[in-house]
Amino acid sequence: MKINIESLQVTSVETAETALNELPKVTLVEVIGDIDTNTAPLVQEQILPLAQAETRMIIEMTKVPYMSSAGLRVLLSLYRQISAQGGQIVLVGLSEEIQDTMSITGFLDFFQTRDTRDQALEALKVKVQVTST
Repeated sequence: MKINIESLQVTSVETAETALNELPKVTLVEVIGDIDTNTAPLVQEQILPLAQAETRMIIEMTKVPYMSSAGLRVLLSLYRQISAQGGQIVLVGLSEEIQDTMSITGFLDFFQTRDTRDQALEALKVKVQVTST
């Protein structure tokens, strides 16, 4: 299990009149490997603290071949925390198996999903300049 975290500096927000110094950042989290009973606590420990007020987060899951119910619980906790603080979350690159599981369990109703990072950025209505963190 590996988790990469990047901060993307927003350069403009569609449909919002926001001063340059008030532009939100987009947090990009790439998860690599299975999310199961053994790895879900690590995912929660590293990602949940990133869910601050008005967080805009993209979770790249292209390299997650399997997710157990423990992983679904982590995603739901993250969704609740971000939504309660006025933020947005987009899941990217869900495998067909994970999409099916999330659909059957009703979890898919809570999340925006996209196939690519660019589509996720469009869903968040932002333009970004990549910066290192």
